[in-house]
Amino acid sequence: MSESRRPHAGRRLLITGTALAVLGVLTAAGALWSVLSSYTVVTARRAMEPTYHEGDRVMVERLSGEDVRRGDVVLYGVPDRYHGLAVLQRVIGLGGDRVVFADGTLTINGTPADEPYVKEAYPGFGTAPYDVKVPAGRMFLLGDNRGNSNDSRYFLSEDSGTVPTAAVQGRALKSSGAPVKLGLAVVFGVLVTLGGGICVLAGRRPRRSGYGR
Repeated sequence: MSESRRPHAGRRLLITGTALAVLGVLTAAGALWSVLSSYTVVTARRAMEPTYHEGDRVMVERLSGEDVRRGDVVLYGVPDRYHGLAVLQRVIGLGGDRVVFADGTLTINGTPADEPYVKEAYPGFGTAPYDVKVPAGRMFLLGDNRGNSNDSRYFLSEDSGTVPTAAVQGRALKSSGAPVKLGLAVVFGVLVTLGGGICVLAGRRPRRSGYGR
């Protein structure tokens, strides 16, 4: 390459490197912001066994109670329970549902609940019968470990044990695919930024004015 072309090559490296660095920073920052704003990680307690064992780290997607569906495992907190701490429990009934437990069987709107997630398939352990009509905008929740879960059954004198859907902070993810993809995007952004930085350094490197000097 002739000497006259070297400055042009350096400028191209500077432009390319700067563009890559900016793209990488934006990609990494955007993905990181999405992870931090959309997800959180909580520690499971014994009340959710066998779905989650005590000490398990559970990825939770942040969302409002309006997006909750029956059967979801949600993270929620109310000031007058559990010392105001957020807990993981499963949504059994939503506004308008009738949740009944009698003769060892849990029914929702008259249909026996299909609960393969309940520990030892014995949902009636230590439970007195109850009949709850869930008010609008509220939900009835139980732990999967029915023999060791301080859930809606133990607050029946307070709004039939229900809590407002507005108390929901997030929903446990069944798959960590989305957070993993975002994490990979962060790594990709960092690598692109480093590549851009290398190009910028190469473009700024002083070049000798001649071959023999």
